[in-house]
Amino acid sequence: MIVKKKIILASRSPRRQTLLRQLGLDFIVIESGIDEDLDHIKIPIDHVTILSQEKAAAVAKGVENGFVIGADTIVVLDKEILGKPENEKDAFTMLSKLSGRTHEVYTGFTILDRPSNKFITDYEITKVTFRQLAANEIHEYIQSGSPMDKAGAYGIQDDYGAVFVEKIDGCFYNVVGFPLTKFYLAMEVFQKELGLLYE
Repeated sequence: MIVKKKIILASRSPRRQTLLRQLGLDFIVIESGIDEDLDHIKIPIDHVTILSQEKAAAVAKGVENGFVIGADTIVVLDKEILGKPENEKDAFTMLSKLSGRTHEVYTGFTILDRPSNKFITDYEITKVTFRQLAANEIHEYIQSGSPMDKAGAYGIQDDYGAVFVEKIDGCFYNVVGFPLTKFYLAMEVFQKELGLLYE
């Protein structure tokens, strides 16, 4: 993937970092420090796109030249937004709700250019179906500590949470935390708009 400027990832998520490296990209990480608690924004698409923009904008203030990437992922079940669990009890409640049900994973991302401050924002939605989970399975998973930094209290890519998933409909990488195909295409379009890449 050809990117004509240095990349700054406004996220400490190890999963997003791994996915960007999968595209062969070099980047530095600067955490945004943005409060992710946007309970007042009930529309999932607005929630993830606005938060991705705020994260990118916060980090961009300290960047003279480059692309700043912000992203946010949430899990939505019956119109209820499930972010990262606050504690183990919260994680148990989330996973119990997801058990035997189909939910949606939303990820919004923003690429913000410095110094022009132009940006592009997009999002992806993936449907995920869980098999029926036993209470002891949920407790065992929580004891591993893995759910505590993940939206919806589970990870699909590199831990025990993978065996909870019966099927997915849509982009797998979106469930991991970053929709690679959408990002790749958006970066190409954005660089052409900025005159950095040519048809």
